[in-house]
Amino acid sequence: MLKSFILILLMGFFVGQIAQRLKVPALVGMILVGIILGPQAANLIDPGVLAASAPLRTIAVMVILMKAGLGLDREKLVQQGTVALRLGFLPASCEALIIALAAMWIFKFDFPTGLLLGCIIGAESPAVIVPGMLRLKSLGWGVNKGIPDAILTGSALSDVLLLLVFSLLLNFLGQGTTSSLIILPFGLTLNPFLLLPIQIICQIVLGVIIGLATAKILVLFLAKQNWTQSTVQDTLVAATLALLLVVLAEILPLFSGYLAVMVTGFFLIEFDAPLARKLRSGFDSLWVVAQIILFVLLGASIQIQVLEKTLVPGLIILAIGTLIGRAIGWYLSTVGSNWNWRERFFLLPGNSAKATVQAAIGAIPLAQGIEGGETILAIAALSILVTAPLGAWAIPTFAPTLLEKGEVDPTKVGVTRSILLLAAVDTSSVATQVLTKAADIARRSDGEVIVLHVIQTNNPQEVEFQKSTSQRLLADIRHQFITVTGSIPEEIIRVAKDYQVTDIVIGKRGHQSWDKVLVGSVSQTVLASSSIPVTLID
Repeated sequence: MLKSFILILLMGFFVGQIAQRLKVPALVGMILVGIILGPQAANLIDPGVLAASAPLRTIAVMVILMKAGLGLDREKLVQQGTVALRLGFLPASCEALIIALAAMWIFKFDFPTGLLLGCIIGAESPAVIVPGMLRLKSLGWGVNKGIPDAILTGSALSDVLLLLVFSLLLNFLGQGTTSSLIILPFGLTLNPFLLLPIQIICQIVLGVIIGLATAKILVLFLAKQNWTQSTVQDTLVAATLALLLVVLAEILPLFSGYLAVMVTGFFLIEFDAPLARKLRSGFDSLWVVAQIILFVLLGASIQIQVLEKTLVPGLIILAIGTLIGRAIGWYLSTVGSNWNWRERFFLLPGNSAKATVQAAIGAIPLAQGIEGGETILAIAALSILVTAPLGAWAIPTFAPTLLEKGEVDPTKVGVTRSILLLAAVDTSSVATQVLTKAADIARRSDGEVIVLHVIQTNNPQEVEFQKSTSQRLLADIRHQFITVTGSIPEEIIRVAKDYQVTDIVIGKRGHQSWDKVLVGSVSQTVLASSSIPVTLID
């Protein structure tokens, strides 16, 4: 098993990076690694790992849903009104129904079997949609109207609906109509389909309540009682509780575990924003590993050989479901909203990807002996191969064209910012203090440093001394030492702009008090002329 995990992590990471450098989503490379390492090709993944792939994928989906919850914006959701709610039910329902009708025509399925296929294919993939929407939020695309938030919420709700219908259909097809009836007191019987609306409401309401309670528990122990001492410990406790919600939901299917996880993250922002920020950082780190395991095992689970007979009709089914079924649902979901036609059209690339749900439940009908199960499995595999890479590529590609860019709210989503410092040094004793300060900032922010020395005298020994001092004080920090000639303040500002540094660290010459004008023509000129933040060392 250890060899398998080594192969999964190393090959998944590097092939994913190669895919990114080829301008292809990293998950494409990871899925490809899974197909190659899996039983369909090289068969290098231990059977024990494959047997544990479902719970491992569950852990990964938990991580991404917590990230989604920690990135939701309450104000934007309120602003959208019922759009997010409608997106949670209408697109998936319309796609499932259209696929059911198309399957009856193409594969000669009866309606329940066709609807079973529709529920599998209609479910949206949080593993593709959530990272894509969070990326858009971090860049500001569509945030003014809360479009990423509406899509995130809608995708979570739609999976609750379709998984419920799927379980009912599975029971109906596997056991027959009579045994599927629910017997009530006094000899009354009830078809479980009549209870479906109540079950959906129950799963959603209880999911919200349990998620809210979990958020309060986390705030109590992690923020108020201070049971943890680091972000790593905070993340460990939060991830364990979130996973517990998913496990409890499988044992007692009265609430949606995945929805409860997402709601937990959402309420953490409302109850304790600093804790939410720390957890956002921790779950970002977890996702680095979780996504590799998720998509590599996803690729390993794809049954390539079952695609041969259903490739063309399967593609037709996917096209009909998306371009007709989902299109109707998207239109009905955004009627009366403030979305323009470009924003509505963005739902095609932004709300269509399938992956995790299809991998989790696509093989169940075949395993339970339902007629047409092999065809259902083939189309589920095809939907992953086609829509997951396409969705991961289309979301960032079409967002700049179809969405408006707004201001990023760093309190709701992690914003990555590379820190590059410019430390301007001369031959005075203040230079050591400048380098020490720059080193301290760089260590705290995992940043890099450019050490700039503007040569004023023809003394190579001074340059070598400053270079050796820089190497000593910045030994554990990525840095480079550069020298230029010219006017000191002009060169500092020019180099800062050329290298696009985020901060400038310089020394203040002279010994006058702060209540007077800052002394030193260099510091005065840089402070007056630079649009980049300046840290002045006395």
